[in-house]
Amino acid sequence: MEVQALTKYVRVSPKKAREVIREIQGRRAAEAAQLLKFIPRKSARLVAKTLHSAIANAENNNNLSGDDLIIKKAVIEEGPSLKRFRAGARGSAKPFVKRTSHIRIILSDDK
Repeated sequence: MEVQALTKYVRVSPKKAREVIREIQGRRAAEAAQLLKFIPRKSARLVAKTLHSAIANAENNNNLSGDDLIIKKAVIEEGPSLKRFRAGARGSAKPFVKRTSHIRIILSDDK
């Protein structure tokens, strides 16, 4: 059985979040949650929050044990970008982009 959790419109760059998500691919859910505690990044806290949500979904909605769950798939999808401008030289404006992400974690109880 598969269970998923999705966190949308997170204000972190997808590239930075993917660096964290690569560390937990294929691991047991409890082990990944412990690992994320020691990664000192904003994206690690957000991924941990989504992982805890997925574990809670599995335990409450599908009566699965949290100890048996494995991260089958963890994906960072690109969300909408906020377009902003910063002051530039000689009174001009320089555009820049504030990127957002969608975090999707799929857990499975397959051995």
